[in-house]
Amino acid sequence: MGARSRAFPNAFLETDEPSRQFWLSGPALVVYLAVIGFVAHMAVAGNYGYFRDELYYIVSGTQHLSLGYVDFPPFIAYVAALLNVISGDSLLSIHAVSALNESLLVILAGMIARELGGGKRAQLLAAVSTLLTFAFLAFGSLFTPDSFDSLWWSLLAYLVIRIVKRREQKLWVPVGIVIGIGLLTKLTIFFFVGALLISFLAIPSARQYLRSKWIVLACLMPVAFVLPMIYWNSINGWPMIQFYQEFTGDFSGGGPVNFLYTQLALVTFLNVPIVLIGLYFYLRSNEGNQFRAFGLTYLILYVFMTVLNMKTYYLAPAYPMLYSGGAILIERSSISKKGVFRWFGSRPYLVGLLVVALLLAPIAMPILSPPTVISHYGYGDYQGSPMPDRYGWSGMVSNLSSAVDTLPASIKSNACIFTSNYGEASAVNFFGGSLGLPKAISGHNNYYIWGPDSCTGQVMITIGVSLSTVAQAYKNVTTLMTLSCQYCISYEQKLPVYICTNPNFTSFAALWPEVRHYD
Repeated sequence: MGARSRAFPNAFLETDEPSRQFWLSGPALVVYLAVIGFVAHMAVAGNYGYFRDELYYIVSGTQHLSLGYVDFPPFIAYVAALLNVISGDSLLSIHAVSALNESLLVILAGMIARELGGGKRAQLLAAVSTLLTFAFLAFGSLFTPDSFDSLWWSLLAYLVIRIVKRREQKLWVPVGIVIGIGLLTKLTIFFFVGALLISFLAIPSARQYLRSKWIVLACLMPVAFVLPMIYWNSINGWPMIQFYQEFTGDFSGGGPVNFLYTQLALVTFLNVPIVLIGLYFYLRSNEGNQFRAFGLTYLILYVFMTVLNMKTYYLAPAYPMLYSGGAILIERSSISKKGVFRWFGSRPYLVGLLVVALLLAPIAMPILSPPTVISHYGYGDYQGSPMPDRYGWSGMVSNLSSAVDTLPASIKSNACIFTSNYGEASAVNFFGGSLGLPKAISGHNNYYIWGPDSCTGQVMITIGVSLSTVAQAYKNVTTLMTLSCQYCISYEQKLPVYICTNPNFTSFAALWPEVRHYD
């Protein structure tokens, strides 16, 4: 009995040590970080309200589910439709998806670092850098294609790195699937794939990985994914092509200097050295010799997007793979205690990164109230953030409903609501149904394709349309109200609402092509 008692603690310690090592391993610690990020996002997920585009995607998925849309691929609408079945597209549920995407992105950054040969410290550093990146803090708090897009870019990078390192040629098939899903999410993944392909072709030692029978299948997969979207475009007169021909919003990077500065801000400033070390890892180091194509891919994307003056955040999904590369060299420097790279993985530096991220977080996430954000960061930074566009939509529709309720029954029963943009129309269609408001129509983007429905145009309630515009179409125009919202996005703060009767046209359907505007 005594011998058994003495043996038992040793046996327990022997079986417990591997378990303890597992729970404190690099992958486990990365998962803990991802959970922390998810909890942080969910803690503020119910603040403010729905973002303009969130309402647009929800209406698209729940009221106009389709194979394609004018200004975005359909994946986000399908997710909204699924969430509607599960949770009614509640504010918490849609933001839980975005928070989960960012958490998975954090895990993927750690996985890339591990695949590149990084130990626990490198995996943690890549994960921390990703978690505290300003762009991902914003993406993780919004139901947007960008949160999925970032995930697909990093998943694609991880798979291709495995192909290069382990020569697992069959992985080209899931690469094709990821590209296909990515194209259904946001077309910008096409630029990443194109830059990656050019890089592999440009580097002689990398070309061998493209000589695989699986490449053919990988190329066919994205085509299969996008064929339904192409079909939808063909039967609707190619509206997506028309949209991009007329739309100038993608080309708003603000010039080379602004594009560069914004990249520094998007990676939370103190991540910049890790990005640069990551570039050095891929392009110059012995450890990154196999992976030269990934560094070249980033350079091609940066130059391409700068020259075309594209939106600055389009480059953000490329940073996790750079963090992972940088983390490898920083870890090696820390272990050997040689070189300056180790300082960028030190505790003081990471504390500084955390402080900067916390200071920037209120203009990326709905943490503070609008007056508090404005008083601490200024009105310009508040308006330049996503915050004002996720504020005030439900109040706007509620005030509109109260005003419409005062109208005579003869007016209300025949009235349609016409808005100046998809945000206003989507807010009315999402919140207004339970308030008895008629469905809103618009000439903006997808709303133009959806058409006037049953609206005859005999009585029209317009929102945000100028008096001079409505006076061209109607003889009698009366001001119903002005929708005011102090903390909304600037162009939604004072919206005129008119009651329009006695039209100058004979057929509203014939007039409809004139209301189209794609931007």
